[in-house]
Amino acid sequence: MEFSSLNTKSHHNHARSNSLPSKPHPIILQCNEHLARLGGANSNSDSTSSSLVLSHKLNILQDLHICIEKLVQLPLTQEAFVKQSQEKWVDEFLEGSLRLLDTCTATKDALLHTKECARELQSIIRRRRGGEAEVTIEVKKFLTSRKVVRKAIFKALENLKGNANKCSLCINSNKDYQTVATVSLLKEVEMITFSLFESLLIFMCGTQSKRSSWSLVSKLMNSKKVSNSLSQGEDENEFAKVDTALEFFAFNMRSKSSDIENLQNKLVNLGSCIQDLEEGLESLFRRLIKIRVALLNILNH
Repeated sequence: MEFSSLNTKSHHNHARSNSLPSKPHPIILQCNEHLARLGGANSNSDSTSSSLVLSHKLNILQDLHICIEKLVQLPLTQEAFVKQSQEKWVDEFLEGSLRLLDTCTATKDALLHTKECARELQSIIRRRRGGEAEVTIEVKKFLTSRKVVRKAIFKALENLKGNANKCSLCINSNKDYQTVATVSLLKEVEMITFSLFESLLIFMCGTQSKRSSWSLVSKLMNSKKVSNSLSQGEDENEFAKVDTALEFFAFNMRSKSSDIENLQNKLVNLGSCIQDLEEGLESLFRRLIKIRVALLNILNH
């Protein structure tokens, strides 16, 4: 990200002229360390297909937002927000924090819906009172629910495209060094967080190799990265494997006894994946709320 360079270089001379700190606050340096860790995680070639990598990124992002919460609570930061409360960038941060919460909620809802459907199907498979016919009916219900989830995901991705256009830095160059460094960092963290939500939503889409929905996602995001993530290893993640097993089970005419165990195993793996991602998202959601409340408290006092 280009914004991070502002934390260490921008407005150096201006800061000196006002007898303000000539280097970032230690908390800003800690934030930059977490950003560097996220950059390292982004270098993984399987970052869009590995639940382990996404869970790892969520953990780093939580650490980053813990630092952001500390940064917002600093007297220097609070003073800057109070003094500049009429500036456009203050409103942009408040709007950005709300959009982050909305996107996080949409991602959590998609996970929860999928988890509930998976548990219901697992319960039916364990009981199997109606035999293969009952399982087949529930599998088709699950496939229908996946369509509903994907529709919600596509809407969230479309909103993310709009958010990307709003993530512009709007601060006058004559502000003091500490304000510029803080604003630049907060905006970069906002963009990084939106980027991770994008990766999570694409990951949760699973596989649609015989449908045109992938092209819809690609058009919505207008990103080569998205296109590559949908065309390479699309059956590798837990959501995709369950999608493939569901479709095979629902539309295969031969005896399905041998396929039930395979489907059950994939549902178990999906449940573990969802559990990890859900815990990470819930922790991040609580942190985002605390940061937004802190910002509002600053401006309301």
